[in-house]
Amino acid sequence: MKRKLQIGVAGAALFLGGLAIGQGVNPNVNPNIAAAQRYCQLAYNKVVDAQRNNGPDMGGHAENAKNLLKQAADELRMAAQVHDNNVR
Repeated sequence: MKRKLQIGVAGAALFLGGLAIGQGVNPNVNPNIAAAQRYCQLAYNKVVDAQRNNGPDMGGHAENAKNLLKQAADELRMAAQVHDNNVR
């Protein structure tokens, strides 16, 4: 029972950690950047699935990959903001 609770809590934390990826870009204004953000989210979710199915300990590489995907999504959001500011 304790193991199931730990897995459930860890799974919820991993899921909630991914919610911030891919937000803030209007797909009507920047469709390609919005699509790239969606791909970042999908990739992030696949890493979370891998951690859930294979165990979270992958030598820190899965966490690094998730951090880089978050960083990529943030850079895409900022690129869209710069574009939007320059268009106005």
